[in-house]
Amino acid sequence: MKMKTLVSSIALAGATLVAFNVQAADTIKVGVLHSLSGTMAISETTLKDTVLMMVEEQNKKGGLLGKQLEAVVVDPASNWPLFAEKGRELLTQEKVDVIFGSWTSVSRKSVLPVLEELNGLMFYPVQYEGEESSKNVFYTGAAPNQQAIPAVNYLKDELEVERWVLAGTDYVYPRTTNKILEAYLKANGVAEEDIMINYTPFGHSDWQSIVSDIKKFGSEGKKTAVVSTINGDANVPFYKELGNQGISAEDIPVVAFSVGEEELSGLDTSPLVGHLAAWNYFQSVESDANEEFITQWKAFTKNPDRVTNDPMEATYIGFKMWANAVTDAGTTDVDAVEQAMIGQETANLTGGTAVMNKNHHLSKPVLIGEIQDDGQFEVVWETEGVVPGDAWSDFLPGSMDLISDWTAPIKCGNYNTKTTSCSGQNY
Repeated sequence: MKMKTLVSSIALAGATLVAFNVQAADTIKVGVLHSLSGTMAISETTLKDTVLMMVEEQNKKGGLLGKQLEAVVVDPASNWPLFAEKGRELLTQEKVDVIFGSWTSVSRKSVLPVLEELNGLMFYPVQYEGEESSKNVFYTGAAPNQQAIPAVNYLKDELEVERWVLAGTDYVYPRTTNKILEAYLKANGVAEEDIMINYTPFGHSDWQSIVSDIKKFGSEGKKTAVVSTINGDANVPFYKELGNQGISAEDIPVVAFSVGEEELSGLDTSPLVGHLAAWNYFQSVESDANEEFITQWKAFTKNPDRVTNDPMEATYIGFKMWANAVTDAGTTDVDAVEQAMIGQETANLTGGTAVMNKNHHLSKPVLIGEIQDDGQFEVVWETEGVVPGDAWSDFLPGSMDLISDWTAPIKCGNYNTKTTSCSGQNY
């Protein structure tokens, strides 16, 4: 009897395990590849929470294809090579159907070969330098023509800026963006001696001498501005040092591409009032969709003080489009979803419509916001409509002849219109 009982118990346990495995396999897995520790946690943790909120919302609607969604969260810890390792883990061990992740371009470029090797699918929700288009990535943040170029035009045309400080963190996004901006400024008649370029490492904290150099550069009789591609928690001491040295927005305005509401929430913003940021969304934008999103976010986080920001909206748009594409394709198969994504439309949070183009980049509005003393932004300029994102810059010699088109017959991320050939990934 004891032996029979034991055998029965083992059989029951085995059946339970099999049932659990079947149940686990019966979910659609959503990978979350964002730094939850290290220098980029200040920005990326919020995006992890945004994905979790979207998963919860979709599950309340019944999930997708009759299945519930299951979020699988990993922490690459602001360690760029670890993004590749964690991405591989998500695709091979966790068997995720899609990944939402990365902030810095170096982290995206780290995981990109893994995505292409294993045919994974990732949504990248942050402004970046362009010069890339992969079948396996959808770029829902801004390309340079949707952020950097309009910001420089605003400073040049509206504030009559003549001297330029291009200050960035030392990695691929700031260096490539500043290469584009330097070429653009020179093409618009700016002399080389009126452009100052400076790079600092991630997490840089001693800004005294650099801010002093900026102050000196701006004291030579020409209106000067800082175009900032400084990323992560280095922004906190940078802005503090501007205040310490008495640099106001009237003296030398700063327009930032990586500072939003989340980063400002940890700062005394009083010395920063009047400085600028260029994004495609601000929390202060008035629309029914935005009001609903903010309410949902505060309820999800159970924190009435939590703010929203641009990469959150890019995550929101990407998630909505992915869910629609899965529904349209009737499967989570990457190749089918990739093709179903092209042409997807969904409401953005600024009152318009986001469209996914053939180059895997969105059409988005461009907004310039001015920092207020409450850490929010007042929109001081915006485009009349949406701007399609360019994968390749019109201002770099090696890029101006390239286009990206993932539809037939081209199906190529870097197609040379002069040679009519594809020089990279295609299928």
